[in-house]
Amino acid sequence: MNDRTNQGKGIFGRAGGKNNAQSGPIVPVSPSQALKPEMAPPPPKRSRRARNQVVVFLNFILSMIILVAIVGIGVFWYGKTEFEGRGPLDQTTDFMVREGAGLNQIAAGLESQGIITNQRIFSIGAKGVLGDDTLKAGEYEIKAGSSMQEIVELMQSGKSILHSFTVPEGQTVQQIFDRLKADEMLQGDMPDEMPPEGSLLPETYKFSRGTTRAEIIEQMAKAQTRALEQVWARRAPDLPLESPEELVILASIVEKETARADERPRVAGVFINRLNRGIRLQSDPTIIYGLFGGAGKPSDRPIYKSDIEKPTPYNTYVIDRLPPTPIANPGREAMEAVANPSRTNDLYFVADGTGGHAFAQTLDEHNSNVARWRRLESEREKAVAAEKDAAAKAAADKAAGDGADTQGN
Repeated sequence: MNDRTNQGKGIFGRAGGKNNAQSGPIVPVSPSQALKPEMAPPPPKRSRRARNQVVVFLNFILSMIILVAIVGIGVFWYGKTEFEGRGPLDQTTDFMVREGAGLNQIAAGLESQGIITNQRIFSIGAKGVLGDDTLKAGEYEIKAGSSMQEIVELMQSGKSILHSFTVPEGQTVQQIFDRLKADEMLQGDMPDEMPPEGSLLPETYKFSRGTTRAEIIEQMAKAQTRALEQVWARRAPDLPLESPEELVILASIVEKETARADERPRVAGVFINRLNRGIRLQSDPTIIYGLFGGAGKPSDRPIYKSDIEKPTPYNTYVIDRLPPTPIANPGREAMEAVANPSRTNDLYFVADGTGGHAFAQTLDEHNSNVARWRRLESEREKAVAAEKDAAAKAAADKAAGDGADTQGN
């Protein structure tokens, strides 16, 4: 009986259990009222600790740190993508890094020429790549589409564009100086004094834009010293030459006598044989140097018989043995030819009309070769004269024909 009563009160009263016991007397309610939802209890009040200003500030700082970190990661990723991505350059171009130029100056120049898109990103990225290293001065070839990172690595390597300065074998120091003055890629004035004849090695020298003429001369002098030391160390033991300087003198004569590499050892052998026998060298290029020096003979100036007999310190038709200095700057091959000449009994040679020379052991054989060469020269001169006459006649006939056409009109 009591259990049922309690159950009924649980249905029609408020809530059973302790709440009802604490609420005082039970108030009867209708079934519809009993089924209505009760109001939710109010939220608990924030604790005094949660309302503390220090906690609020720390929450703000933490939020800002997270925000800054997110923004920083985004900026870093954007910069990295720009630094490593394809650049805006649509065709290969050259860019000059001046000596002493700073990173910001280089970056500004790259952006102004449309090679990079953002100089700030370039500067920041370059500092990360370079570390303690620097960008090297020089002229660089920037390929189309190069990224900022590729440009930094190129300039860090110093692999700039190299230009060439070529000196043909057999040129005098004065002629080399004239070539240096005319080369627009080189900078700086020429030295006040020329180095000694024969002290510069004819070769092709590579240099970057900004190299001075004095630096090229220094390279040539060092190259000649190094080459001469190597050649002299490997010379034949029985040469009638007393010093490396004498080897250069004879090599300069060989260089001027023939431009054919296969003939140099044989020409050198002729002069070595003459020196061994006490015969004068009788080389025409020594006459020319004695008369005109380093400037060289004018192309339309022949050698006269009086020139052969004119005494100068270089005229080997007049002097014994070698002239006092080289008559040109010989190449390495000419020096090697003198250091290890052909072993023959030849004492003479003369041009054969084909660009080479005819060699002889006796004077009679040599005179025969000279007579043959003179016939060839005479025939060549006649052929040239005939061509000139034919050209002049054709021009005259054409002029006469044009005049007749004018009169007819």
